[in-house]
Amino acid sequence: MINWSPQVFVGLGFVLLVIGVMLPLLMILQVIPSTFFLNFFAYGSSFLGLIFGIIGTVQLTIRRRK
Repeated sequence: MINWSPQVFVGLGFVLLVIGVMLPLLMILQVIPSTFFLNFFAYGSSFLGLIFGIIGTVQLTIRRRK
């Protein structure tokens, strides 16, 4: 597993979640065209952001308990 600090995981998760929200919003407003790849990328970034955020918070909790 990658040996990053929990803050990096939480920060990366936050950035990915913001991308996962902004891309569909821009597609709905028709600022950028809706393509299959872009839809898949938005979903994937949102999902990975959630997973990275959970991993980071679990690591922070484990470190604070010790």
